[in-house]
Amino acid sequence: MSPSLLALVLYAALTLMLLIAIAVMRLWLVVTRQRSPDAFSPAGDDVSPFSGRLCRAHANCCENLPLFGALVAAAALSGHAGITDGAALWLVAARAGQIAAHLTSNRRRVIRLRFLCMLVQVVLQSTWIVRLLLASVQ
Repeated sequence: MSPSLLALVLYAALTLMLLIAIAVMRLWLVVTRQRSPDAFSPAGDDVSPFSGRLCRAHANCCENLPLFGALVAAAALSGHAGITDGAALWLVAARAGQIAAHLTSNRRRVIRLRFLCMLVQVVLQSTWIVRLLLASVQ
């Protein structure tokens, strides 16, 4: 498996792990009769501040996964996997760092770290788009 495809699977796994964490938290609250199954806000803030951050981290992953997947697929299908292969795992590491920062704290220093991790992802994906477009016109 290429580094880009491995990164895509890892990214999907991170997204799924967040979803499982939300499900386990909510299931526990339902099983212990602290909440009704239909009494959860999609934002998660109604359970706890951590639950809200968990739901936002999951939403962030869901928002960016299609973009990441499209770029990896475009690179692989066009024969230009080398464009994404070199940094795809770094992008996943930046996403994992963003998730960790999102889940651990709302302190200013941690928010700055979270922003830096997001910025790394945006720069990498923007670079890939430019390089893929340039490769397509040659």
